[in-house]
Amino acid sequence: MLTINKLNFSYGDMQVLWDIDLEVNEGEIVTVVGANGAGKSTTLKNISRLEKPGSGNITFNGENIQGLESHQIVERGIVQVPEGRKIFPEMTVLENLRMGSYIATARKDRETNVERVFSMFPRLKEREKQLGGTMSGGEQQMLAIGRGLMTNPKLLLLDEPSLGLSPLFVKIIFEIIKEINQQGVTILLVEQNVFQSLKIANRAYVLETGRVVMTGTGSELLSNDHVKKAFLGM
Repeated sequence: MLTINKLNFSYGDMQVLWDIDLEVNEGEIVTVVGANGAGKSTTLKNISRLEKPGSGNITFNGENIQGLESHQIVERGIVQVPEGRKIFPEMTVLENLRMGSYIATARKDRETNVERVFSMFPRLKEREKQLGGTMSGGEQQMLAIGRGLMTNPKLLLLDEPSLGLSPLFVKIIFEIIKEINQQGVTILLVEQNVFQSLKIANRAYVLETGRVVMTGTGSELLSNDHVKKAFLGM
């Protein structure tokens, strides 16, 4: 579904991605793990065209998406749930969700998708008239994911969905990610929670200082000595 080939990217004179190769097949959960500053979020921003890569190729369902703008990426079915959630704090839960169905192809399914999100996140249904900014971090993360689902994504990019959440909400979020995938949405997940993300991944990539240093199935990387020592404290 998604192929990245020899992707390089720099912020000014500082290169942060070096010859990134990455693939996501339809129906998979693919995880990218690594320390803070390894280039994980920058990789997602290059896919969603929030950043423009210096060199390399990115194709989605056979189409080169290098020259597209961000809104065109969303129209193709690639939707990013950003790090830090970035909901609209002065809008209600329901208004936030409806903002997720802004593109023309999603508007016709707006009410159906609202009900889908509410069935997946009953807590959001209970708070549909509450301002987004008054909710807890875990509830806001549910809202951010729900807003992403309103767009009918084919590929959902999740950037640090467990960041800053309590252990209980971390468990809930990873169960939700699995459920979304089982409903037919392909997922590319960027996470610092290496154990939880590798546990649900079909395949995974390890980034270190902007380079892919290792790839394999989630279970293979969980049992890898380097991963254990570098990320799991074992």
